[in-house]
Amino acid sequence: MKILEVKPQDKQLVKLFLEVHKNINRHDPNWICPLDKDIEAVFDPNKNSAHSHGECTRWVLIDDAGNPIGRVAAFVDEHTKWMGNKQPTGGFGFFDCIDNQEAANRLFNKCREWLEARGMQAMDGPINFGERDRWWGLLVEGFHPPNYQQNYNPPYYRRLFEAYGFQNYFEQYTYGRPVGSVNEDLHARAKRIFSSEAYRFEKLNKKRLKDYVHAFTQVYNQSFAVIEDVPPLTEAESYALMQSIMPIVDERLIWFAFYRDMPIGIMVMLPEVNDLFKHLHGKFNLWAKLKFMYYKGNMRRYCKRMTGLVFGIVPRFQGRGIDAALTCCLEEEALKPTFPYEWVELNWIGDFNPVMRRIVEDMDFKIHKKHITYRKIFDPNIPFERHPIRTFERRNSLNKK
Repeated sequence: MKILEVKPQDKQLVKLFLEVHKNINRHDPNWICPLDKDIEAVFDPNKNSAHSHGECTRWVLIDDAGNPIGRVAAFVDEHTKWMGNKQPTGGFGFFDCIDNQEAANRLFNKCREWLEARGMQAMDGPINFGERDRWWGLLVEGFHPPNYQQNYNPPYYRRLFEAYGFQNYFEQYTYGRPVGSVNEDLHARAKRIFSSEAYRFEKLNKKRLKDYVHAFTQVYNQSFAVIEDVPPLTEAESYALMQSIMPIVDERLIWFAFYRDMPIGIMVMLPEVNDLFKHLHGKFNLWAKLKFMYYKGNMRRYCKRMTGLVFGIVPRFQGRGIDAALTCCLEEEALKPTFPYEWVELNWIGDFNPVMRRIVEDMDFKIHKKHITYRKIFDPNIPFERHPIRTFERRNSLNKK
């Protein structure tokens, strides 16, 4: 076996890097091939801002017969290597390998060597070189069709990781439930909110997109950016984000909550586009784009799932029932006969976030998939610690800083 570094200019190795994942998963009926362009965007400095404050590389593992049997990427992010860590920590991701511990160890060791040469004392993986909302964690339970830009892998990967000595740093859950009526407790909590004229709830209107940018930014930054590893958004970034999802937005799935005209809550759901992308087999050339437009035009027939992108309440209004009111607004749409979606999922809720877990479980969601982010500390004398638990108190204290 030999490991080859994938240089951007080596188109043949780039192709092999993409093909390894397809070769390993192609016989799994639940696997949906990610778009090649989405993977390549991670490694393109012009499309991934993480390159401005970090470094990455990737490799393909070749067997003695010249066949690609594994792949992996490693990266250092100067913004996050110390974030919440007692030692500088790098990352690796886009791991794929045949069911062979020796082959897996070759890939893991290559990452470790590269990271140690750059001063790292631990590595987390499989993770993304960039934002946490995509390509993060190893799937260990719930091998259902993956959501867009979420990791999918064979079950034996868990054994390869743990045999190497990786430990469970944190778990992230994808919650799911059938679309339909919510429970009476939510209705009662929502009714108290709806009875007050101080509160207002609005469904997105695409024609007034700019009107909602300020509301989105305010709620996002007060709800999420108080957490130490979530950067705040500018209104320009919020507008760019909202514009980027407009081609697939269904206005019925995006709601804003206001208190005396002050934005206090957001719920952003999207049609699960992997239900459409699964027909493209990873490609997005002209022919694939035409196919996508056909399937998008027949969304009611081909897309039966929706996925939560953002669900946040500003801390001052948490626990008052705003979450219940937003959920009931969506429920009103869901009970109409023209509503096409049958299943809803909420991605990326960490086991370290019991507040959010309780909120979604109160809405009758159940854990549908589980991913693990593993950590390997290189020095065995340094004690391993799991990701700390977040609480209301911790988030509120951060908000006051």
